[in-house]
Amino acid sequence: MPLIVGIRFRPVTKVYYFDPSDIEDLDIDTRVIVETSRGVELGVVVQSVHDVPKSELKGALKKVLRKATPIDLIQVERYRAEEDDAVKKCNELAKEVEVPIRVIRADYNFDGSRLMFSFTAEQRVDFRDLVKVLNKEFNTRIEMKQVGARDETKILDGYGRCGRQLCCSSWLTEFHPVSIKMAKNQGLPLAPAEISGLCGRLLCCLAYENDQYVEMRKSMPKVGLQIKTPDNQTGVIRGLNILKEAVLVQVDEEQGYVELLVEEITIVQEGREPDPVEAPKSERKSRRRRKKKRSNQDTHEDGNEDSNQDME
Repeated sequence: MPLIVGIRFRPVTKVYYFDPSDIEDLDIDTRVIVETSRGVELGVVVQSVHDVPKSELKGALKKVLRKATPIDLIQVERYRAEEDDAVKKCNELAKEVEVPIRVIRADYNFDGSRLMFSFTAEQRVDFRDLVKVLNKEFNTRIEMKQVGARDETKILDGYGRCGRQLCCSSWLTEFHPVSIKMAKNQGLPLAPAEISGLCGRLLCCLAYENDQYVEMRKSMPKVGLQIKTPDNQTGVIRGLNILKEAVLVQVDEEQGYVELLVEEITIVQEGREPDPVEAPKSERKSRRRRKKKRSNQDTHEDGNEDSNQDME
């Protein structure tokens, strides 16, 4: 089986896999120089060398060129130190050439031969004039990348309504789909302010426990069912408390809700007639034959009456 090594280029970002190229001692946190589709980059080993089935590889892997040297690390730090100033300068030049964007991050590659600006904009923009100005200013290859609201918040960082650092900035390496149905499954208020993050999109954490709520809900009675309480009163289920395996029951319209455990209530199938007892096959066939015979007799008698009337 082929050997691979997992490498990350920025903190809390996606892990990419490379061919270790027989380089020894590629331990966790080892700095390495790798070949990428965008040129040579410096990365950090986050998954040590291990083998995988060939069927899991989507294509040929790029190679790890070598371990990073102290000089490599100094060079990278020098370019990193210039990135904040590059963001400010790019925003100034964007205003001068009247390009309506907001630059939020700059990324130099390993040797400074490429500089990529990440920006936000309300719509698609033509930034060709800006790129020409930036080429002259920084004397390197310029790339522009428009990012959405979630990526913008991940880059800028912040604290969520829970009081903790944002998941996307602290540990979430990739975004996953989140839907309003997840909030409904968990019985959360559907007001946008209650279930939206700093990015204005649905909270990523809505997906964390959704599968567990869906599974637990299967064993819960549905809202609207009539039930019997432990003291033999009839009530209607108005809400669910899935974590406590309890239901909110309304016994009287003038009173509030009462919380009862599912095991304490009895479901009432009101308005449903008892299922008829099924007769044996032989008896059912006999009934059908008698019914068919009576039907034929009725038809024959009606025909005779009609015939006599015609003759008259």
